[in-house]
Amino acid sequence: MQTHMTSSIDSPAMRSAGHDVLSLALMDARNHTLHLMGQFEKTVPDLRFADDMSVPRVPAALPPLWLLGHVGWFQEWWIGRNTQRALGSACPAQPVRLASIEPLADACFNPALTTRSERWVQSYPELGTIKSYLLETLETTLELLEKVEDSDEALYFFRMALSREDQIGEQFIVMAQALGLRLQIPASPVLRLREPLCMPAMRWQLGAPASGFAWDNERPAHSVQVPEFEIDAQPVSWAQFVEFIDDGGYDDVAHWSPRGWEWLQETANKEGRRGPRYVEQIGVASGAVLQTRFGITQRAAGAASAMHVTWYEAQAYAQWAGRRLPTEVEWEIAAHKAQGMGFRWGDVWEWTSNTFRPYPGFVAGPWANYSTKTFEHCKVLRGGSFATRMRMKQPTFRGFAPADIDLGFWGFRTCAV
Repeated sequence: MQTHMTSSIDSPAMRSAGHDVLSLALMDARNHTLHLMGQFEKTVPDLRFADDMSVPRVPAALPPLWLLGHVGWFQEWWIGRNTQRALGSACPAQPVRLASIEPLADACFNPALTTRSERWVQSYPELGTIKSYLLETLETTLELLEKVEDSDEALYFFRMALSREDQIGEQFIVMAQALGLRLQIPASPVLRLREPLCMPAMRWQLGAPASGFAWDNERPAHSVQVPEFEIDAQPVSWAQFVEFIDDGGYDDVAHWSPRGWEWLQETANKEGRRGPRYVEQIGVASGAVLQTRFGITQRAAGAASAMHVTWYEAQAYAQWAGRRLPTEVEWEIAAHKAQGMGFRWGDVWEWTSNTFRPYPGFVAGPWANYSTKTFEHCKVLRGGSFATRMRMKQPTFRGFAPADIDLGFWGFRTCAV
């Protein structure tokens, strides 16, 4: 029974879950968050951590105390303090709000009030205080959840809070990888190489359906005519990426976009690497890919998906291979329709060719800055990784990140030109 319950609360169907199952999922997410924070706490005696849980600064990531406090703040901001939460997606961005139970919550954990750089240098409440804050905010959330009806609008913010906490959970794991924290994480799966898949021309309804929860950038669903295309059955493997490196892929400007080549010269050269992040050794001559994974340098299986790749590197590989990155509509079609044909996804987030833009008819949700601040500045990622909760692995979900960032568990696949 316990196994069945665990699987039901970690299912993609959670986007349409009623309040009973949703309450269990919210508790599960909080337990996961605290478990991950506990892994950081165990490392305090290590010189990488200070007694106040401050850690070496990792550009493009966020400090553990901010991540922890933010999940409690987010629930309180949109649920416990939001007197207009019953309006759901129609709630204004600045509803009438109550005061926080934690005086420093807004100043410390509201992402609209600090830059990512400032979050590394600001002071935070003590760890015990933040944990108490998380306990109290979750109790309030669950009490309020008991009183709502099972409708999309009434449950909107509860489902959004679950999705946000699951996102933060993956960010904890990204930070652990960046710091070399020895998390107990299963090895990357080894995928059997399959031939590319041919998908016929079709008209596709791109985006999330109107029912259930979705982030604002996933809607509205709209019809798109898509020509036939050929797409890889699985992400590009380490063995395939090694061929690109061994053929001088990092030294030939012809494979790179102008901005990608500039990134390679200015950033990658400074770091002295000719391969994805955390790779210590790579190449046909060595016969191995050695990549540091949660503090341990180990040999990566050649058939495992290449990981920690920037969009620039993915685009350069595709150019070298005489192929291209898939569009997000092509990726979404394959995820929906080609799994029975061998289309494998969910081991690494996958770069697409698209710049992150609003769909036609886009309407910003109550948390308007979630999407609008990053439109035009990021590339779209699709799928999910080994560190993503199963309930987050939605074919319509649109991840996004700048083209030069590689901290996440990001890979890619290609399409025929």
